[in-house]
Amino acid sequence: MTGDTRNRLIGIGELSRSTGVPVRTIRFYCDEGVLGSSRSSVGHRVFDPATAVEQLLLVRRLRALGIGLDPIMAVLTGASTVAEAIAAERGALDDELAALTWRRASLLAVEDAPPEERAERLEVLAAVQDRYRVYDSMVAFWRELLDPLSPDLLDGFILMNVPDLTTDPDPRHIVAYAELAMLVADPGFRAVMSRQLWRSDETRIRHKRPLLTGVAEACESAGHLILAQQPPRPGPELDRFVDAHASARGIRDTPRFRQQLLSGATDSDPRIHQYWTLTGEVIGAMTTGAAQDWLYRALEQSAGPDGHPRDSVRRS
Repeated sequence: MTGDTRNRLIGIGELSRSTGVPVRTIRFYCDEGVLGSSRSSVGHRVFDPATAVEQLLLVRRLRALGIGLDPIMAVLTGASTVAEAIAAERGALDDELAALTWRRASLLAVEDAPPEERAERLEVLAAVQDRYRVYDSMVAFWRELLDPLSPDLLDGFILMNVPDLTTDPDPRHIVAYAELAMLVADPGFRAVMSRQLWRSDETRIRHKRPLLTGVAEACESAGHLILAQQPPRPGPELDRFVDAHASARGIRDTPRFRQQLLSGATDSDPRIHQYWTLTGEVIGAMTTGAAQDWLYRALEQSAGPDGHPRDSVRRS
């Protein structure tokens, strides 16, 4: 090593004094490959002050913000920028804070439960501590049931009917979310919801997409009546609902057909009511389930158990 080169290099002690980084930490960065160094003729670490001081100060500042060594190395090698490293760390911190908030709300939900319900609530909440997995499971549940729907209608249904908790959820909503997760994981509930959707005889349905589209339109119309506090009753909303089912099967809307829609229906299954009640509690808005229930009650009024109308039924 020439005298000129030696004059341009500094030892680890001088680098430490120039940057305020302890010698032990500098050695660690060198061993981990974060900071480059060379060896003097007698084996001591030496550094080029033109680059080492600036790099070490950058490492110290990024570490003070909690940035890991791998992202820092990516910045030093030019594989990423400082802004990208900071954005990635902020995103990871947001996820961590969301998880901690979920846990805190879960603990409060157990703490606030009556003593006789505490063990059961603890069991329910312990099973669903991944908020995103719960949401994904509900989306997958509906995507499977509503597969014939067009993507835009399906996305609209999910947006309106699949609850996603806020970053600071109410403990009551955490409990509701957990119970929803357990429902969609139950194969029996999936079968019940499918029977409600297809009205018992899915194999006879020729046109599933128009059926789901027509039912969605009927539910939207019924939703307006629910918001207006109108009780279930036969009318154009119910006619649209029945029309959708009749057309999908290639038959006419008759009192007998309306009775068939009631026969074997699962609308009164307590699991369906539980699902939509919990969903409405979390969303805080009108749900498709509430509209379906309104239409079912209206259908009960339009066709008695003997197949004859209780009120006037629109004839095709």
